[in-house]
Amino acid sequence: MSKTIIVSNRLPISLRHRNGRFEFKPSAGGLATGLGSIYKEGENIWIGWPGNTVDDPEQRAEIILELHDLKMAPVFLSKEDVEEFYEGFSNETLWPAFHYFTQYMVYNPEHWEAYVRVNQKFCDAILKKAGPDDTIWIHDYQLLLLPQMLREVLPNATIAFFQHIPFPSYEIIRMIPWRKELLEGVCGADLIGFHTYDDMRHFLSAVGRITGLSNESGYIQAENRIINVDSFPMGIDYDKFAKQAKSKKTQRFVQEFGKQVEDQKLLLTIDRLDYSKGIPQRIQAFNQLLEQHKELHGKVSMIMIVVPSRDKVQSYKELKEEIDLLVGRINSEYSTLNWVPVHYFYRSFPFEELSAFYNMSDIALVTPLRDGMNLVCKEFVASKTDQTGVLILSEMAGASKELQDAILVNPNDRQGVVDAIFNALSMPQAEQIARISSMQESLKKYDVFQWVKVFMDRLDHVKRKQEDLTSKDVDAKVMNEIQASFKKAKNAVLFLDYDGTLTGFHSDPQKAYPDEELKKIVKELSELAQVVVISGRDKDTLGKWFEGQAIDMIAEHGVWVKKKENQGDWELYAEVEDGWKEDIRQIMEYYVLRTPGAFIEEKHHSLVWHYRKVESGLGDLRMRELFSHLKYMARGYNLQVLEGNMVLEIKRPDINKGRAATAMMKGSEYDFVLAIGDDWTDEDTFKAMPKNAYSIRVGYAYTQANYNIKSFRQVRQLLQKLTS
Repeated sequence: MSKTIIVSNRLPISLRHRNGRFEFKPSAGGLATGLGSIYKEGENIWIGWPGNTVDDPEQRAEIILELHDLKMAPVFLSKEDVEEFYEGFSNETLWPAFHYFTQYMVYNPEHWEAYVRVNQKFCDAILKKAGPDDTIWIHDYQLLLLPQMLREVLPNATIAFFQHIPFPSYEIIRMIPWRKELLEGVCGADLIGFHTYDDMRHFLSAVGRITGLSNESGYIQAENRIINVDSFPMGIDYDKFAKQAKSKKTQRFVQEFGKQVEDQKLLLTIDRLDYSKGIPQRIQAFNQLLEQHKELHGKVSMIMIVVPSRDKVQSYKELKEEIDLLVGRINSEYSTLNWVPVHYFYRSFPFEELSAFYNMSDIALVTPLRDGMNLVCKEFVASKTDQTGVLILSEMAGASKELQDAILVNPNDRQGVVDAIFNALSMPQAEQIARISSMQESLKKYDVFQWVKVFMDRLDHVKRKQEDLTSKDVDAKVMNEIQASFKKAKNAVLFLDYDGTLTGFHSDPQKAYPDEELKKIVKELSELAQVVVISGRDKDTLGKWFEGQAIDMIAEHGVWVKKKENQGDWELYAEVEDGWKEDIRQIMEYYVLRTPGAFIEEKHHSLVWHYRKVESGLGDLRMRELFSHLKYMARGYNLQVLEGNMVLEIKRPDINKGRAATAMMKGSEYDFVLAIGDDWTDEDTFKAMPKNAYSIRVGYAYTQANYNIKSFRQVRQLLQKLTS
């Protein structure tokens, strides 16, 4: 029976060494809560690092047994692994890059090697547990290489990946020397999830520019399957926070803390120690508030909780020192005998006390400089049982896309943050209730359990979509069937597109000429069957490339035909009125001037705008603009605009490959017909084929063809099989 395997860098427990033995402390994080509904069921399991180094084989064996009872399996890391993989590459290269703090990025090849090594350790640990039908859900930036490592060993497995931190723009990701390997690693997954649409958009852009894989409507076209990329904003366990806030224990803490701060207005900030959280900037904004509004002295305090994190790393040590200095300065300047402006705690708190802070605070100030989601703001809203209070939230946090009723601020605009705090302090209660209740309704609906359900449902959907395509895959069985049918045939015909079908694409179209292997395949096929190369290429190029071959050729999508018996003579199959060309050429030339690398190719019946050499992204943008422009003009001339592989072609709609193929077959009785092509121009050929024909589309797009095949290499394998 198939199972689900959750994989993350850390297990949802902490392994602590006390009194000569190890003990486990459960994690209270949002991810552990949400995924608890999955990994605790049936045969499911959670795989990850237990959070401490264990070198003794006996202790490792003991830990494995104990964790097995908790439905977990450990990946043991050495001290060197932790330093180079986790503290090194993960947190000194990826973390600053993904949070846009490029000044902190470290490019250390040894750290990269450790990153590869540890991802492989995770892969090996998973393979010990995983079956071919299992679902593997991988989490976060420490394991970007893992999906592809697993895909290579388990090609049919269901693999999902979710990134919990931001994904940066192409301009940032391109700075990492190993960017291509990282992106290809993630693309081993079937479904790739991010918290926001912006992160998803940045990822798709980077994949297109760096790996060359194209995408449409959130689907990446990989060589042998489609990959879905989508946004899934993560929620919290709403009921857990709402119930805790109402509990007697929490309310006792509320009363106890309340006596100490009396009737002061309370600002709450809770963060892990990290430069992405904007803690110094927040203290400076609070200081500026007190400078500008002396009437607030003694009436407002900030409760600032900073949870220790990575304090051995130099940049974090410096951050801690800066925070200590700023807090000391503001308190020494403004404190009185009965008022301290900042109550600063450098430690974590038990859940009940944390809930009390949420419940009693008037304002939550959540102003990270960059954050994937940020659940603190959601926890604050869920804990406001009387629906009073104000959330001030950074636009740079993923949660800002959902919590539109918060006061949204740019954390880099200090005066804007000061004004937001001042306005929040004087916000009417009715408005507070309206805003909090609206956000609570949203958080109840999209809680962490809904997040898990939506993600897993989407994964099922993607796998079904893949199956629809792979059910048409030219596998060994289909190849054997086509070969057997071909061997039996007395009169066979093969319609073969050229670019993308018989050969790969080239940045210079004139350099995509047939190699010796292809010439040999075509020659051997032509001795056994009628071979028709049917291409959008111009007749002169096609004629030169296949000179001396006993084959038929159809050029320019069906304008010119050259039959093997008419050596050297091309027949004009379709008379074409070309009075439209001048107007269309002027438009295309305008787009060439605006797009370095683009050029126009003129054929007898059409004009083609090429953009293979154009900067990725710009080419797509200009193509879309030109497409819209030409579509509008085409109506007046009765023309058709066709989108090909890095080309845009305009021609008459009645001239197409299908019409030419039909004419070629007229008057002959074929007992075997094969048509292979790779883009939309070949769909006309597929439509024109008789019912008993084998039609094959190269790539995994939706098609009229009976089958899909991975690439031109597999096409050559198939054709070689026919001649063997």
